[in-house]
Amino acid sequence: MLKCYLCPKKCGADRPVRRGLCGAGALSVARAAAHYYEEPPISGKNGSGAVFFSGCPLRCVFCQNDPVSHGGVGKSITAAELADIFKRLCDAGCHNINLVSPTPYVPEIIKALELARPQVPVVYNTSGYERVETLRMLDGYVDIYLPDFKYVTPALSEKYSGAADYPAVAAAALHEMLRQRGKCEYSDDGMMERGVIVRHLVLPSHKDESVAVLRFLSENYDTSSFLLSLMAQYVPMYGAKDYPEIDRRLTKLEYRRVSEEALRLGFEGFFQDPSSQSADYTPDFDLTGI
Repeated sequence: MLKCYLCPKKCGADRPVRRGLCGAGALSVARAAAHYYEEPPISGKNGSGAVFFSGCPLRCVFCQNDPVSHGGVGKSITAAELADIFKRLCDAGCHNINLVSPTPYVPEIIKALELARPQVPVVYNTSGYERVETLRMLDGYVDIYLPDFKYVTPALSEKYSGAADYPAVAAAALHEMLRQRGKCEYSDDGMMERGVIVRHLVLPSHKDESVAVLRFLSENYDTSSFLLSLMAQYVPMYGAKDYPEIDRRLTKLEYRRVSEEALRLGFEGFFQDPSSQSADYTPDFDLTGI
């Protein structure tokens, strides 16, 4: 039993006996299956081998994965069983192993990777709210970092995600991810083998915050070293109903304003069609593949 300081909350929970502020206790997974709704060089034609972990250090009121991130849905497994899941996903032809919200389980994930190193890239799919010290544990294990960069305004990150320190933490984490992975590399069939894709979800009523995020990224990082994924898929779910300004869908005008700024700043990457605003893209957390 060790006190947990893996995430920026540094709550010191005696896991797995006591759950941390992230909701995590013992290693727990809610779904492990091919997923087809990531960026094109991640999903490809065979899908990304997505493993959804239970719990999350953030408390985003609009989280589309609320049952697993906040609701505790999942099944407790061992690191050896996780290694077997990795192998099954590889055998099924998935292009990569996609670790979704993995932060609370980094030591167990490393053990599983040592037991069965996948012959495909390992993707670390995260909110961006990461301690640099924890990311350094993953150096040499992760091939592709897929972080969010949600906010640059502490008041907004506190209001919607329960973490006023998110902007500073995410900024330091992204520097470390880029240090580890460098520029993007691809296989002959166009699938990403190494690199960083930074995601930003445009929230309704907050296009100015999204523009500020893009300008921050442009001013503080070498934007040729990563791809931008500008997301329009926001759907008001779960706690969003308590915040009228985000309890609606994103408009085409809002998204166009942000995408125009991304193009002006010279970002390369992916732009979502507003038709992606559908709950259908959220998988069922029914313990498939566990």
